[in-house]
Amino acid sequence: MSGRGDAAGSRAPAGAIVRSVKLRMHQNSLFAVLLRSPWWISVVVAVALAAAARLVIPDLYALAMGLPFLAIGLVAAWRQFRAPSARRIAGTLAAVRAMSWDEFARALEGAYEREGYKVARIGGAAADFELTKGWRVSLVSAKRWKAARTGVEPLKELDAARRAREAQECVYVAAGELSDQARTFAAQKNIRLALGPELARLLRQSMRT
Repeated sequence: MSGRGDAAGSRAPAGAIVRSVKLRMHQNSLFAVLLRSPWWISVVVAVALAAAARLVIPDLYALAMGLPFLAIGLVAAWRQFRAPSARRIAGTLAAVRAMSWDEFARALEGAYEREGYKVARIGGAAADFELTKGWRVSLVSAKRWKAARTGVEPLKELDAARRAREAQECVYVAAGELSDQARTFAAQKNIRLALGPELARLLRQSMRT
């Protein structure tokens, strides 16, 4: 009985598991992909869908079918027009590379705290921060942020640390690039990447203060 109780206690709540699966599915859903794509693609899909639907259903219903894609297009446009320019991204990344580790770590902590995370430094070899929001725990690796190009090994170490600490996800942060092998591994293991424009967006408010 005690072994069964220990095993049950070590498992994540069923609801948490279901939510975790849903979140991973949402990242690859059609709407999520469209949000990451140029905004006009969603508008084209909305117009094409409504035009095709008009051939078989009343106009009002046909227009309603295209509305969700139009809404996605508007959200994507808002995000993309607010995104930092290439010049600002380059300036932010240059400033990031000039930071000491303590300066960069404080900037990251502030950025994640503004996004609603509880941030703790863990000082491990593979991960530097633990982020907590509700029941969800994420590990962040950022110590190699100055590297011009990163291979797959740091991401393998981060994924191993995630499994060892039973975290739900992990994030790799760098101002430089990843090798093709590293990007493939990140996609396979659902490792979030904060590189280039994404890092600049994340740190934008921290760099102002």
